[in-house]
Amino acid sequence: MEINIEKIEHYVQMLGEMGLQFGVQFLLAVVVYLVGNFIIKKLLSLVELGLSKKKVEVTLHRFLLSILNTLLKAIQIIIFASMIGIQTASLIAVLGAAGLAIGLALQGSLANFAGGVLILLFRPFKNGDAIKAQSYVGIVEEIQIFNTILKTFDNQRIIIPNALLSNGCVTNINVNGTRRVDMVFGIGYNDDITKAKALLRALLEADERVLKDQAIDIWVGEHGESSVNLFVRPWTTAEDYWGVYFDMMEKVKIEFDKAGISIPFPQRDVHIHQTPSA
Repeated sequence: MEINIEKIEHYVQMLGEMGLQFGVQFLLAVVVYLVGNFIIKKLLSLVELGLSKKKVEVTLHRFLLSILNTLLKAIQIIIFASMIGIQTASLIAVLGAAGLAIGLALQGSLANFAGGVLILLFRPFKNGDAIKAQSYVGIVEEIQIFNTILKTFDNQRIIIPNALLSNGCVTNINVNGTRRVDMVFGIGYNDDITKAKALLRALLEADERVLKDQAIDIWVGEHGESSVNLFVRPWTTAEDYWGVYFDMMEKVKIEFDKAGISIPFPQRDVHIHQTPSA
């Protein structure tokens, strides 16, 4: 069999040209990849510095950096693959379809995740705050990406999905530092209103926990069925709220008894009418 030297030389030359072209593309892709690494590191450093200055929650801080790093690395790999001649269109389509399927399967978890990001970003409450949400009242122990953990005042542990907190009503009880203690004390219709109000004011002014730079309001709030109700509104710190409330409940009863002021309880007069039998 005769060997065609010219064809062999042609194929060798063609392979050499292809190898040279691929080699140049590969070297260029490597350079772009290395430059991309440098740019990603610098960009992540700038983002981290910005998040630190904004005092973003540590959990959200780390999570955002991780997500950004993963996204940039994925873009970098796709660019590298495209530069060395790999068709990336089908790969991107497969990844997109997989992402959609995963998103549909985990839509509840993703809603909680999005809620966690919003809570950590906008900070409607933080660790240590007392909040009321979803019919629970407690201290925020930890804000996680998917759940928020509350510790109730009777030492129960409540785990609430973040989607419910980000989309529902949340009362931050002690965010402002001070609170008004709303109390109602009933006295009899025959009792001296002026005397009762003076006694209540003296009790509140003697309590060091009641803020003296805030007005102490004492009003006749309503004429009830069995009592005249006095509305009492002192101010205190959030930490002393329940102490002031419970102490006043006890002290008012004791002092009203000493002063002869009655605290009526609901009463009903029952009238029985007898009809003479035929």
